Amino acid sequence: MEERRIEIAVPEHKAKERLDVFLAREIGGVSRSQIQRFLKEGWVTVDGKGVKANHLVHPSEKVEVIIPKPPPSEAIPEVIPLDVVYEDAFLAVINKKAGMVVHPAFGHSTGTLVNALLGRYEELSGMNEPHRPGIVHRIDKDTSGLLVVAKDDRIHRALAEQFGEKSVTRSYVAVVWGVFEKDSGTVETFLARSRKDRKKIAVAKQGKSAVTHFEVEEAFSFASFIQLRLGTGRTHQIRVHLAHIGHPVFGDRTYGGGGRRLSGLSPGQRRLAREILELMPRQALHAKTLGFVHPVTGEYRVFDSDLPDDMEQLLVRLQESKQGGGS
Repeated sequence: MEERRIEIAVPEHKAKERLDVFLAREIGGVSRSQIQRFLKEGWVTVDGKGVKANHLVHPSEKVEVIIPKPPPSEAIPEVIPLDVVYEDAFLAVINKKAGMVVHPAFGHSTGTLVNALLGRYEELSGMNEPHRPGIVHRIDKDTSGLLVVAKDDRIHRALAEQFGEKSVTRSYVAVVWGVFEKDSGTVETFLARSRKDRKKIAVAKQGKSAVTHFEVEEAFSFASFIQLRLGTGRTHQIRVHLAHIGHPVFGDRTYGGGGRRLSGLSPGQRRLAREILELMPRQALHAKTLGFVHPVTGEYRVFDSDLPDDMEQLLVRLQESKQGGGS
């Protein structure tokens, strides 16, 4: 089934009604819970703006709904090597490699983290859809780093509650374009699905609030190595926020971190940038630290991971050039 776009004009004499109820009745073959998920994920707009499920429809409003391709109904176990940082009878902390999708979706029905988890563990939480067992939170396909997996529903609920309360420690490191004026700062905006490209997220006047804190670890002539701490955990949050302030993640071609940045560089910088872009065919972003209270032991655990090889090589090349006076 392909993605569907549906446009609905609210009738002139329509009485006020919750948007999710209205759409569930207007769109055949789609349940109210599915509509609520579409609203949560930004696939529904009213007069071009993102709204919540309890929005009351008014006459003459124009509602647009994009019904995405449905995911596979069930994931299959596969024997795929995993970098397991920690595991016990209740949960596991995985250091995901760049390029691995977290759960099956169209175009990625095999080779995902979920397929690997099913091939390794007999029990995983079942609170999500059948294609997302054990998944408490996600990181992007081309972002490497740590995430926690729940082996039963009780553990999943306890971990999800910590994420909801924003008590989980999540820090990232990134190589980004440009040099910062200040060594630290906070980016706070609303994020919503891009109206131009529904696969992308954009800063918007309305949407989900998002907060990202950053601190510069090392500056080079045309790039910086920074640490980031999440105040919220929205889709593509770090990548969108950094692009928004003019410092897109190095190698992030989706959000302006690719070759388009070369034009403002000196010839020497341009040569180096082209060289290291070849070393980094994905966004230079790594989920380095993850901390949470273990739901069973009550102990606060913090896990850390080394930089992946491609980011390590990128940094070494920048540092070599800096020491040689070229960066």
